[in-house]
Amino acid sequence: MTESCPVLTPSERQIVDVIKIADKALADAVSLALREAVKKAAEDMRAIGQEESAPAIQYFASVVHQRMYCLMCGADPDTLKGGNPDIAYHVIRNSQNIARHYWSADIEPYPPR
Repeated sequence: MTESCPVLTPSERQIVDVIKIADKALADAVSLALREAVKKAAEDMRAIGQEESAPAIQYFASVVHQRMYCLMCGADPDTLKGGNPDIAYHVIRNSQNIARHYWSADIEPYPPR
């Protein structure tokens, strides 16, 4: 079977370009915010003599991940209440498929609904 990509119109191409630029700016801003959070926490921990307790960037990334998961599912990121379980199911399944496909994770994704 041969699949082809449609040729975008100039207007569609502009839309794609605008979204790609916004995606890149967002990713850069999140990366910078994570690095700044790590730096600030390390400075503050050092100030109280607890430099060994400074969280790693993965801690702050997990905080962002949880908040974004809640927002995608319609839940309150502060209380984790509310949200659409069907969207949550699909987000988790998508993550499982990514882990399996790209990182060879030994995981069987949830079956499709």
